[in-house]
Amino acid sequence: MLRFALLAILIPLIARMFWRAVDHFIEGITGQNAQTRHPASRPPAPPQGVQMVRDPVCGTFVQPERAVTILDGRSRVFFCSDACRDKYRARTA
Repeated sequence: MLRFALLAILIPLIARMFWRAVDHFIEGITGQNAQTRHPASRPPAPPQGVQMVRDPVCGTFVQPERAVTILDGRSRVFFCSDACRDKYRARTA
């Protein structure tokens, strides 16, 4: 039983090491890393120097173009989600 448990742990580890070695080998030959070969596997990072705004409910920083917004008087308030926007509306109503 112990031998089976050890094999169940070792086989996935050895398989992962093998595929990482294959990825590094391909990277060395082609000059492309895994993220450039499979761009959908990683979400794009925001460009450096992007101005972020803070959600007044949970304190999360979000990009203004991706934020949920409402107009509060003359100013625009930015939120990370619809849930935070609804909490803000309930608190200020």
